[in-house]
Amino acid sequence: MAILVAALTCAVLMLGVLVAGLLRSHAEILKSLHDLGAGIGEGDGVRSASDFRVQPGIPSPGESVSVGHDIAGTTPGDEALVIAITGVQQQTLVAFLSTGCLTCQEFWEVFAHADRLSLPERTRIVIVTKSATEESESAVAELAPEGIALVMSSDAWDDYKVPGSPYFVHVDGASGQVIGEGAATSWSQVASLIGQADRDRRLHRRSRKHTAGRLHPADRDRADLVDRELLAAGIAPGDPSLFPSAPIDDSADGTSPPGRPA
Repeated sequence: MAILVAALTCAVLMLGVLVAGLLRSHAEILKSLHDLGAGIGEGDGVRSASDFRVQPGIPSPGESVSVGHDIAGTTPGDEALVIAITGVQQQTLVAFLSTGCLTCQEFWEVFAHADRLSLPERTRIVIVTKSATEESESAVAELAPEGIALVMSSDAWDDYKVPGSPYFVHVDGASGQVIGEGAATSWSQVASLIGQADRDRRLHRRSRKHTAGRLHPADRDRADLVDRELLAAGIAPGDPSLFPSAPIDDSADGTSPPGRPA
């Protein structure tokens, strides 16, 4: 009987050591994922826009600018697809999602109702998953929302240095610059940041337009003086001499001056 009790005691101790090791290994894995930004905020707590985490190393205002990249990959049906992100007159929110990420599930569900997203004018969403070698095409096809472009491209994840999913990159197509990026746990966080960027852009545009249409008094006086001197010299607005690219017939007999073809 004593031998049986001793054996059971040893077995319990061994199981306790094994469970402790598994718990420690699980904690280390969760910590690593948290540091990478993957699977952020799996709980049900209320979160605000302040929880939006920016990837370490993103340039601060006034420093070097992050540059956007066009995205090339395939559709879930294995058709080649290229989406221009830069050199276009619209802004693009690139959403990097995965089919196996629990936090991504909310975004897949939100994007299924694209007409309810209330995006700013001239702003679109492009969903990017990893390539078929790393993602299930059938799973992506099942989750792919209608009305939103979706590309399977691991290269895009490398180009944008995406640390994990869900991750979002906001690109201004006209300038080709990344105007915001980071990880988020809810669509309300992302929408808040997009709206703020849109308001900043509109304010900057109005300020620039207002400044362009207003001259300092000294500049106006200088412009008036130049106009008077030109008129005194017989040069009226639209005179060919005001446009260097236009040929000028300044010879008495109508022939071209030396060095200028006839």
